[in-house]
Amino acid sequence: MSRIALGVEYDGACFHGWQTQQPGVRTVQATLERALSKVADHPVQVQAAGRTDTGVHGAGQVVHFDTRAQRPMRGWVLGCNANLPCEVSINWAQAVDEGFHARFSARSRSYRYLILNRLTRSALWRDRAVWHHPPLDAARMQAAARHLIGRHDFSSYRAVACQAKNPVRTLTRLEVTRRGDLVALDVSADGFLHHMVRNLAGVLMAIGQGERATDWSREVLDHRDRTRGGVTAPPQGLYLMRVGYDAAFGIPEPPGLDFGGS
Repeated sequence: MSRIALGVEYDGACFHGWQTQQPGVRTVQATLERALSKVADHPVQVQAAGRTDTGVHGAGQVVHFDTRAQRPMRGWVLGCNANLPCEVSINWAQAVDEGFHARFSARSRSYRYLILNRLTRSALWRDRAVWHHPPLDAARMQAAARHLIGRHDFSSYRAVACQAKNPVRTLTRLEVTRRGDLVALDVSADGFLHHMVRNLAGVLMAIGQGERATDWSREVLDHRDRTRGGVTAPPQGLYLMRVGYDAAFGIPEPPGLDFGGS
């Protein structure tokens, strides 16, 4: 058996999340496994770096699978893409050591939350960004974001149903940038809690439109109580952009997607 890693991108609006569910529910994992099983000529199961929710997009998802099939890396990419719907694409394939695990070997993850901030809704961006019509002040949002950098207990920023045993995470980046009508939140950490990025976005958006002071983000953090936080922002603006690994694994960088923000 050999182990293969893949770089995957997908349109989350077309699926009920990443993880396989009951028959008849369309998920990214089940769709990808069917395509890979055809190329391998045996059943294939994949392990992903992150399990994205319904409506969340993948620009830099990483998965791995074990196979007895011998195929060139180009064959895995082209063969799998030939059997995938247009909403999912394989960008690269890489043979990896059996010690590599897409989820447990990851050292960091990076997400982007994209907001369309203008008076009118968009037909073209409806599933690609969250529409928010009250004006947002990106500078206020960035000032609030600085309170959250570092290692903290993020209990106030996770879903009530989050099953993680430890709510402590190290946030290494939280940058807010604006390009025209698009506001982007770029977030990196050693790991994320359930709904953490969307809850961060909800708090920063409330601050950006002037409903709260810039230090409210820190007050929410200090409460360590989800019921004291803001609203959970919608999923369609969220993208898994990159998963970071030790250089020794040789995992390629995802293709760049410059669609707002840095």
